Amino acid sequence: MNLDRRLLKLVTAQPRPFIGSIISGSLGGAALVAQAWLLCTVVTILFLEQSDIAAIPLYLLLFGAVSLLRALVSWTAQIEANRGTLSIKKNLHSRLTAVMASLGPNYTASKQSGQLSTTILRGIEALDPYFSQYIPQLFLSLIIPLTILAAVIPSDPLSGLILLGTAPLIPLFMILIGKAAQNMTEKQWKTLSRMSGYFLDVLQGLTTLKLFGRSRDRIASIEQMSEAFRASTMKVLKIAFLSSLTLELVGTIGTAIIAVQIGLRLLAGALDFHTAFFVLLLTPDFYLPLRQLGTKFHAGMEGVSAANEIFPVLEHESESTHPDKQTSSPVDPFRPISFNDVCVRYPGRTENALGPVSFTIEPGTKTAIIGQSGAGKTTCTQLLLRFITPSSGNISIGEDNLQSIPASQWQRHIAWVSQQPWLFNTSLRENLLMARPDATREELNAAIASSGLTALIDALPEGLETIIGEQGSRMSGGEAQRLAIARAFIRNAPILVLDEPTSHTDPHLEESLQKSLKTLMKGRTTIVIAHRLNTIMDADRIIVLHNGTILQEGTHEELIGKEGYYRTATMTARETGI
Repeated sequence: MNLDRRLLKLVTAQPRPFIGSIISGSLGGAALVAQAWLLCTVVTILFLEQSDIAAIPLYLLLFGAVSLLRALVSWTAQIEANRGTLSIKKNLHSRLTAVMASLGPNYTASKQSGQLSTTILRGIEALDPYFSQYIPQLFLSLIIPLTILAAVIPSDPLSGLILLGTAPLIPLFMILIGKAAQNMTEKQWKTLSRMSGYFLDVLQGLTTLKLFGRSRDRIASIEQMSEAFRASTMKVLKIAFLSSLTLELVGTIGTAIIAVQIGLRLLAGALDFHTAFFVLLLTPDFYLPLRQLGTKFHAGMEGVSAANEIFPVLEHESESTHPDKQTSSPVDPFRPISFNDVCVRYPGRTENALGPVSFTIEPGTKTAIIGQSGAGKTTCTQLLLRFITPSSGNISIGEDNLQSIPASQWQRHIAWVSQQPWLFNTSLRENLLMARPDATREELNAAIASSGLTALIDALPEGLETIIGEQGSRMSGGEAQRLAIARAFIRNAPILVLDEPTSHTDPHLEESLQKSLKTLMKGRTTIVIAHRLNTIMDADRIIVLHNGTILQEGTHEELIGKEGYYRTATMTARETGI
């Protein structure tokens, strides 16, 4: 679908504020004509007819009322346009965040975080001038000139024909210059997105760059990108100024033609003063909406360029939800989870990352999935979490296909503890309650005690209100992992996914965390991705993956008694893990 049509579709989805803005602006145009007529009448009565001032109070009163009405409708038009724009921005922001959440980390990891941030934050804000200024002006630039023409032509047909003949020149020049401006603005926005993404990547990797002594090398790259953005911005401004000059020139020439021919006809007695003055007053206001359209077109171009980044993300909306194929009936998570000939192939790859694999996870059991890096372990967890979908085969929950269950509904039944939990620059309390915002104080305290966070919180002067820094910078790795485990306790979900939660910890800390994890796993269906032997020895079932396929499966006792990968890996790395 054409980009402009998509943008207009957002307007037609909630048209009332914009219709109100256009109606108010149109009333402002009618008030303008009335003002001009009343002013001409007052001047004619006082200076040409030499009448007493007592003859004009009614006209002055009407002029004041019309002026007040014009100011009121102009204010209303802007308020309504802003209201409609705010509604569109809120809707877009909700849809974008919902789509990204449903697509999961597999999608966001494939994009630069700086570009995504620019799209969500600045991109949506950049749409403000397009909707609040350009869209209403698009209609007003047609309605107001037609209103003025309707008033001028009956009074002075010749002036009306001149206005009618010169008016199309402004949109013509605007279209010609606007195409070049749009191309330049798109290049500027892409440059900004690349610069934002690169700059954020450099900031996030600054510690690594400093360790390897490469931080200063990035300065030159950032300078080059900043210079490219400055150059593209200046090109956009150059075209914008050229456009303004051209539109002003056409409007000025049109006004000059009207003024000259009116002056000559007035001197020749072919035109009365009231009509001449009336047409002359309205002429600049005839061209003004058309000139403003050009100005607001350039103001809205950044938003159009931003929309080129926003709509490709929204295209995943239907793909990620499949509302026509999903059921909203309650989900029973206490059923077997079966992988049925599941294959996953990532875009751009010729080989499967996983599959075909088939296995069943019984409810209330602990299943461990192990293997070397790249064997497909993380792919399995992402399938269970509905972050990705199988390329072929299916996953079933009892008799139901997992893909027929809305992702958000299914994810409510899962608690996930990853090897690198994501923490936010807010309080400990808020980080914990992200698992379940409606958790009670008693549930929160129980989760803190079960995860071993009590001593840490008691030692902090501000307790749960302590700000932990971006990505938990004020916490150690073990403390961050305990916080992730506490989230899982708060979540209290029947299915638990543990993605190597102790892989980066020392043996002493691992032993402490394992105690908390054992408490957490009681009565839950647990899927563990692990390397260390003591994490998987008590699993009800161990699945060994190799190159995306199942190499072995069984209990620890069964696998250790057989020749193969598991026994070899266990014997050579007993205490350091598989």
